Amino acid sequence: MLVFPNAKINIGLDIVEKRADGYHNIASCFYPVGWSDALEITLDKEFSFQSDGIGIPGNASDNLCIKAYQMIAANYPLPPVKIHLLKSIPIGAGLGGGSADAAFAIKALNQLFNLKISFEKQLDYARRLGSDCAFFIPNKPAYCFHKGDMFEDIDLSLKGKWIVLVNPGLHISTAEAYSGIMPKRSEHDLRTVLKEPIENWKYKVKNDFEATLFPKYPLLEEIKGALYNQGALYAAMSGSGSTLFGIFDLEKDLTKHFAEFAVWQGLLD
Repeated sequence: MLVFPNAKINIGLDIVEKRADGYHNIASCFYPVGWSDALEITLDKEFSFQSDGIGIPGNASDNLCIKAYQMIAANYPLPPVKIHLLKSIPIGAGLGGGSADAAFAIKALNQLFNLKISFEKQLDYARRLGSDCAFFIPNKPAYCFHKGDMFEDIDLSLKGKWIVLVNPGLHISTAEAYSGIMPKRSEHDLRTVLKEPIENWKYKVKNDFEATLFPKYPLLEEIKGALYNQGALYAAMSGSGSTLFGIFDLEKDLTKHFAEFAVWQGLLD
């Protein structure tokens, strides 16, 4: 079975409060985008995992796709499989690529072996693997809160808008991103603001990480400014960085403009 785990962007990201367990409660809109990995799962004589494309740091045995298989195999009679991951979504980029891979592995194993795992159980598995993994089970626009692992439907459609994502290749760890954050509740309710025309978002919809990461990495602010200069209706950093995105009314090819960076662009659904 071949599936294509897609990335997500954060439209707004408020760091609301620090939790007793060391995590933070957030408020954000997660929105799926088309930048995707490729994940193939096939029957084999013994279990194996292989990844190609962008190098994944750390031990291969820690990959979330392996953990997803092991977690399900502890409860269901899974046969040995070969998992092949072609990594295209940048790592440490605020796009949720690793979380998407894990969630799509859960869904693919469920479908491939007709396990009949309920939707709620799939969400439970995903939440055990990472804070934003569960979003990729339904994989549709959502208002996310708690650690980013709880969500509710949001009435937001950007269908037909053009998005440009620019990743400058900076790997920003979650720990680094949070190190300068002073949590506080936003004066604007994100769900209400996102009902306003997109042109208004730049004044009210913010990513709290920008305030601490832009001074440290001026290139990020430069890219955001360049997206606005190219006509973006709204531009921001996604997640804890380092990817910036711009949303446009009309198709705009910016691959040459950002030639030194990794760029993905396409229509939003």
